[in-house]
Amino acid sequence: MVKLLGPAEVRELAQHLDLSPTKKLGQNFVIDGNTVRKIVAAADVAAGERVVEIGPGLGSLTLGLIEAGASVTAVEIDRRLAALLPETIAAMGASEGSLTVVTADAMDVAELPGDPVALVANLPYNVSVPVLLHFLEHFPRIGRGLVMVQAEVGERLAAGPGSKVYGSPSVKAAWYADVRLAGRVGRQVFWPAPNVDSILVRLDRREAPGDETERMATFELVDAAFGQRRKMLRQSLSPVLGAAASDILERAGVDPTARGETLGVAEFLAVARASRAA
Repeated sequence: MVKLLGPAEVRELAQHLDLSPTKKLGQNFVIDGNTVRKIVAAADVAAGERVVEIGPGLGSLTLGLIEAGASVTAVEIDRRLAALLPETIAAMGASEGSLTVVTADAMDVAELPGDPVALVANLPYNVSVPVLLHFLEHFPRIGRGLVMVQAEVGERLAAGPGSKVYGSPSVKAAWYADVRLAGRVGRQVFWPAPNVDSILVRLDRREAPGDETERMATFELVDAAFGQRRKMLRQSLSPVLGAAASDILERAGVDPTARGETLGVAEFLAVARASRAA
């Protein structure tokens, strides 16, 4: 029977490594088993599935995934944590074959053992968006994800056009998946407790609206539009579209005086296609 880590076990493991959690690596370890099970349940993890976990840390969520019957590919940048993880998993009653550790920066990972079909992770707050988008781009077999991120970041990822927090991450995530919020997580379940609130974000992959060339062109437009979000699109997109920006926007069915925060991924793609046809 697999046991989960509690506050005493987490602190004992950290002491064993002489580990002081660092803000640089976004190390806030979950110390509450109920929260771990809540995350696993929200991710719909099924027995026999291969799941990729980014930043497993001391193994709290890893054990929860294995308890649910999943096999875990864990990507960990901290070599000390990566080396300790198999020992911890074994000590808590999990089988050796249920875990594969990849010691690497998640942003450098381009292939994964086991071909995971789901992503479940407590993502480091400082790199959560780029890491999430990197995995959605490079691992199309990942059909769904459940990530815990800073509440402000999660709300931005799940926001739709017109929302005050809608931005570049919202559009880019929507290219790959349907995104929704799946619950909040209190600060007291972490050690050390973070200074920000956390939220669960659920992603269900859908068919991409365009090909890779169109994605890159669309994302370039998105970055330009939200880089100067207070400007009208005919101005903010002129560095990309040139002097013909207004004409291209009109051909795409987009008002040149609109702002980026009013456009969804389909509208940005329409502009990218109109630009190529110009």
